[in-house]
Amino acid sequence: MPSHVSADRPAAQPPGRGSVEALISQTRRLKGDVDAVRRDTRSDGSDPQERWQRALYDLALHQLNDLDEHLAQLRDGPAPLSAAADDGGSPAELRPEPAGVPHGSLLSRVGSAEWNLLTDEAGWSGELYQILGRDPATPALTLDELPSLVLDEDRPGLTAMVTDCLVDARPIDGEFRVVRPDGRVRTVHMMGEPVLGGDGSTASMWAVLRDVSELRRSQRTVRESRDSLQLHRRQTRAEQRLAVELQEAVLPSGRGALRLPHRGPGTLELAARHLPSGNDTLLGGGWYDALELSDGDTLLSVGDLTGHGVGVTSGMTMLLGAVRGMAMAGAQPGHLMSLLNQLLDATVQPALGSAVCCRYRPATRTLTWAQAGHPAPLLYRDGTGCVLSAPDGVLLGATSGAGYGQVEVTLEPGDLLLLHTDGLVPGRWGYPRSGETESGEGADSLDCLLGLAPRFGTAGTAQDCVRAVVEEFGENGREDAACVLIARVSAQVSE
Repeated sequence: MPSHVSADRPAAQPPGRGSVEALISQTRRLKGDVDAVRRDTRSDGSDPQERWQRALYDLALHQLNDLDEHLAQLRDGPAPLSAAADDGGSPAELRPEPAGVPHGSLLSRVGSAEWNLLTDEAGWSGELYQILGRDPATPALTLDELPSLVLDEDRPGLTAMVTDCLVDARPIDGEFRVVRPDGRVRTVHMMGEPVLGGDGSTASMWAVLRDVSELRRSQRTVRESRDSLQLHRRQTRAEQRLAVELQEAVLPSGRGALRLPHRGPGTLELAARHLPSGNDTLLGGGWYDALELSDGDTLLSVGDLTGHGVGVTSGMTMLLGAVRGMAMAGAQPGHLMSLLNQLLDATVQPALGSAVCCRYRPATRTLTWAQAGHPAPLLYRDGTGCVLSAPDGVLLGATSGAGYGQVEVTLEPGDLLLLHTDGLVPGRWGYPRSGETESGEGADSLDCLLGLAPRFGTAGTAQDCVRAVVEEFGENGREDAACVLIARVSAQVSE
């Protein structure tokens, strides 16, 4: 072919070998750093955020591999344009990769071609035959024949690019999909320019063609992972709003003073607080409740359904409604716990929960209570605190047909009861029984709770006592949400 000049610029001088080697070294160091971080992000794929991050790392590695191999080609020089295989015409798929090049290397995915418009000759590099899956022993396709390899919907785009290049001398920069003889579809990116003859007319066209199938697949994975992550976040926010609204609709506000029953001796002054977790998405199934029953008794209950999310909050409202309904029907705390256990055992979705339920009779200041794997109430009297001895009771939903005991305690005027969920005391499902010892973080937190007795003794209201608990354990930043309910026996008759 005669020597031509580029349509828009003279041929650039090739970079020095040393500068390319430096770029290759920098690229490989960066590849190692990215790959090290990528390996640290391995997970089971259940988290959309982690899937998206992993897809981005994979894409970055793919592009760095691509850059590494392209720089190696730049260092070693282009392969000669040839329509014949070096090994006598064996199919490209069966030819071995060059020495030192791993299987599937990107060296086999970058090829070049030149089409002479004056002689209608075409020359392809061996790599281009590999990309298109054609036998190197066959002649290279002309520009008129090239569209026969392209998917029907991509042919107009290829034709437009070639026409603009030949007629208007515009550079080619675009993609199309080809169907290989083995039926596989590959995405090819082509960059090229027209080459002008001495009279200024287009004499030929050269192009570099690159198989970008894996790169586009990686990019598609990133897009799909990102879309999945965004959808997951929208769903999480919607569920969070629903769970918050559901919880606020069911739980008493706990911010104002409450006395139950409203009249008579032995009235309980009540105050409560829900303490959120440090993670806004960890809205769980904790509850507290105080209710005056039809016979004049007062129901106190605190509980927690394991898990987080709108499903758990919905389950919590079911349990709370069941507690209220069965207490109104006259069920005593121990029997009530057995019925709750049956209810959880019969639900479609398995669940575990803990609870403490107290029935207070103001006329005699008698507290009857039962628990299901839950921290026992704390009793504060005369400036000291203690843990009430707990009756038998396993977690709700843990076993079918479980039995639950109940005990009675006679309270005195001025006594204070503190009920809470296990989120207030880290790592505790319950307190040790009489004679047992406890050590560690749970014991330290229990000591802190019992140590609030002097402050409770000087507190003006039950609400002041709740504030003392919040000040000691913090209203925010905890690992899990917690509920606190305080009931103080009035020392005088409430009018």
